[in-house]
Amino acid sequence: MQIAMIGLGRMGGNMVIRLVRGGHQVVAYDRSPDAVRAAEYSGAVGATSLEDLVSKLQPPRAVWLMVPAGAPTETTIETLTGLLSPGDTVVDGGNSYWQDSIRRARELEQVLIRFLDSGTSGGIWGLKIGYCLMVGGSDAAFAHVEPVIKTLAPENGYIHTGPAGSGHFVKMVHNGIEYGLMQAYAEGFDIMQSAKAFPNLNLAAIADVWGHGSVVRSWLLELAADALHKDPSLDRLQPYVEDSGEGRWTVLAAMESDVPAPVITLSLFERFRSRQANSFTDRMLAALRNEFGGHAVKLTEPK
Repeated sequence: MQIAMIGLGRMGGNMVIRLVRGGHQVVAYDRSPDAVRAAEYSGAVGATSLEDLVSKLQPPRAVWLMVPAGAPTETTIETLTGLLSPGDTVVDGGNSYWQDSIRRARELEQVLIRFLDSGTSGGIWGLKIGYCLMVGGSDAAFAHVEPVIKTLAPENGYIHTGPAGSGHFVKMVHNGIEYGLMQAYAEGFDIMQSAKAFPNLNLAAIADVWGHGSVVRSWLLELAADALHKDPSLDRLQPYVEDSGEGRWTVLAAMESDVPAPVITLSLFERFRSRQANSFTDRMLAALRNEFGGHAVKLTEPK
């Protein structure tokens, strides 16, 4: 089928390639002309603007967004609302907040434009392996775009989760779980790396063997093994970990539903902690130990 792709970054660009290889006609747009040229090289039809993109689509149109959550998605959908026609479909494949997706679906419904929110997982490996897709929206909108969804996903790798907002909600929780898994792996490998009794453990080899039959085997573990083979001590990396919002939203959803989620919550807070190169919290802890027990402290060099 014909599909437009807006946003040709690391995921969107690879999705264009996978769709073209799957026999779909793709019209591609990005603010970067270089990204559009790369999509054209892959077999897509390039567009110079959103207006140009819509003009190259046959109704009923389908437009897939892979742009950053928040203002970029909001602005893009607002512009498309004035360009599309009743019966057209907009798919937000980014990591938007699920309540924003519910609102956008209602707003587009007023002008008879259909909306799907597609939680998209797969990262830079999706081109080869496929993207796990969690899609919320009406049955009619899902049925219209399902041929594209089926091409993007691996076998058994997509689901119609329910009404608008449910796709991004499920993807949000997916990412919250990811936070906890990553934190557990990181802590476990740190314990082994720091073990005084066994100072020369081969962490990369251990990660490899855990991938065969172990109950902790996973794709994340395979990626950990790859990273450790490239840099066994990870000395090239700074201990600074960003978050893209979904972990915060997952913790908020847990609070709103009175669900205890200590692992996900603490893994999010550990990411915050990683950004404190000179933590006031740790300096306060040292000061208190010194005050009540006379415990030794390490002083900074005088300026």
